[in-house]
Amino acid sequence: MFVVLGATGNTGSAVVETLLSKKQLVRVIVRSADKGAGWKAKGTDVAVASLDDVPALTKAFEGAKGLYLLVPPNYGAEAWLADQRQRMDRAAEAVQKSGVDHVVLLSSVGGHLHGGTGPIRAASYGEHALGCHAKRLTILRPCYFMDNWAPVIGAAKAQGVLPTFIAPPAKIPMISTKDIGRIGAEQLMTGGYGKQIVEMAGPEEYSPDQAAAALSQILGKTVTAQHAPLSAVVPTFKSFGFSDEAARLFEEMYTAFSKGAIGYERPDKLVRGTVTLGDALRAMV
Repeated sequence: MFVVLGATGNTGSAVVETLLSKKQLVRVIVRSADKGAGWKAKGTDVAVASLDDVPALTKAFEGAKGLYLLVPPNYGAEAWLADQRQRMDRAAEAVQKSGVDHVVLLSSVGGHLHGGTGPIRAASYGEHALGCHAKRLTILRPCYFMDNWAPVIGAAKAQGVLPTFIAPPAKIPMISTKDIGRIGAEQLMTGGYGKQIVEMAGPEEYSPDQAAAALSQILGKTVTAQHAPLSAVVPTFKSFGFSDEAARLFEEMYTAFSKGAIGYERPDKLVRGTVTLGDALRAMV
């Protein structure tokens, strides 16, 4: 049986759907029974546990031949990095106590770096924490999620603008969460060995200008990428309910990306997804 944490999210749900399509036995971990009702109807086992409850997590992990693990962030936490590291530590403790054979961990591009990377610092910490306890560890390092465009599609529809902190003509690696989940499921079924790093991207690199052009075609109206200054990152994210620390970490991350300071450890070994930016945006719309 494979266990999936985060099944109600984008990548986790894609992991479960892929495993079920391959006739694999799956247990999903949810915070309440009602959140698992849909998955139970599809034939999965459902375990109720939270990242704050190590005994419940340990029990949910037991008997698994593979675990898909992501640690959802609480961006409202005032001491965000410390809070996220504590969640990583509890997950690692449950992995150790459960004896699960193989962990597929969702990390991030730049996970091998140790400073100046904003919220990616928590992913780096998680790689280390799990590396100390997992028997076999496969680390997934995706790039910018195509799904990150979803919150600003409303502005594209209403005002014809696509707000972005990325320079509009700059092409960067982007990937669909469906590809991340599919690749994660494939890694689970392969079984892993030792410690592996899987860095991933979409079929090609894309720019905000290309995202705006794709939305123009999908919506049947002109959409233009609108470059927001990095000085707007903190107030923008705080308006979303992020704590001051979390918002400033995102400012640090966008600044590092703008300087080219965050990238892949082994760009020559990238695993490419198949979902194009146009297809991903069409699904979001």
